[in-house]
Amino acid sequence: MPPSQRQVSGVVTRLSARASPYHNAVTLFEAGNADQPSTSLSSSPKRSKRIKLEVESGTSSISDCTRPESPRKTSPTLKLEEMVSEDDASLQVKIKSPKKPKPIPRSLDTPHITPLRWKEVYDSIKVMRTQMVAPVDTMGCEQAQHKEKDPKNRRFSTLVSLMLSSQTKDEVTDAAVDKLRAAVGGTLSVAAIISADESTISEAIAKVGFWRRKTGYIKKAALRLRDEFDSDVPKTVDELCSLTGVGPKMAFLTLQVAWNLNHGIGVDVHVHRITNRLGWHQPPTKKPEETRLNLQSWLPLELHRDINHMLVGFGQTICVAVGPKCDSCTLSTKGLCPSANTKPPKSPKKRKRQSSADLERESGPKIDIAIES
Repeated sequence: MPPSQRQVSGVVTRLSARASPYHNAVTLFEAGNADQPSTSLSSSPKRSKRIKLEVESGTSSISDCTRPESPRKTSPTLKLEEMVSEDDASLQVKIKSPKKPKPIPRSLDTPHITPLRWKEVYDSIKVMRTQMVAPVDTMGCEQAQHKEKDPKNRRFSTLVSLMLSSQTKDEVTDAAVDKLRAAVGGTLSVAAIISADESTISEAIAKVGFWRRKTGYIKKAALRLRDEFDSDVPKTVDELCSLTGVGPKMAFLTLQVAWNLNHGIGVDVHVHRITNRLGWHQPPTKKPEETRLNLQSWLPLELHRDINHMLVGFGQTICVAVGPKCDSCTLSTKGLCPSANTKPPKSPKKRKRQSSADLERESGPKIDIAIES
């Protein structure tokens, strides 16, 4: 049998040779049935490719899912301009659209029951708040806007202050806002934040909690505000929560302070803790969002704006997280707080005075030592 033919399983296979179109020194062999005319490699059907097109935040890229592995590493994605040939009839394209943020829930399907004597409790706390000055009164998010003249900068300063306040005391937040304003040129604006280096922002807010993460949040928020909201703060809760680093509490408070819009209750750790101590949630809530929905279902609308400021100051001075000062709270004397600690503090145990005989007994037998002359 000629070398150009081989027999495999009773079938005569014919090998045809031809020069490679890519290099003259390479010869290509093609297998085919001896009874059938051979076909060239150039006329063989092309292998179909499955292409995945991903579109995310305005940038398009395609990736070849069936490309054979290459000995060198290649990028998993190709630019959109590097299109495959038009004669590939089996091209499959899958478009991935950006995820739409879920709308923030505004109400419960079934309203929570109204707590008994809640108005008496509310009024008692309000009276106590008039007799004290809490950190939120002088260094809260409302104070950040007073050092700006432009309305847009006032609203942006309020948003930045709330973004920095997460898991941070008001004293630290207020100082960080002032330092950041000075670091970016004396005016806290969207343009100033975009122009500033991240290292400049980080150094200014380094004392707040999670300052590295918040540096990126503020930068991204400023870019979004410039590109999508005309360098101003949005006027809806859903748009505010679409900004990286902004949650429902910040969104509702921003609308109240920046736009004078009362669309919901801003629930932070103080409001969440105190309303549960008062027994206003049955069963007790585990997350601030559960607390907000419960309160909004029965608390009158005109009190939605004031309850945050009132309870935050109350939680900073009297109903603190550890060791609440129940002896200074009128709710405990009126029997309005089920969590009040009415037991008197334990006095330290007095040590029993020991007599000389007892001391001698504990010390063992008496020994006399004398020196003979």
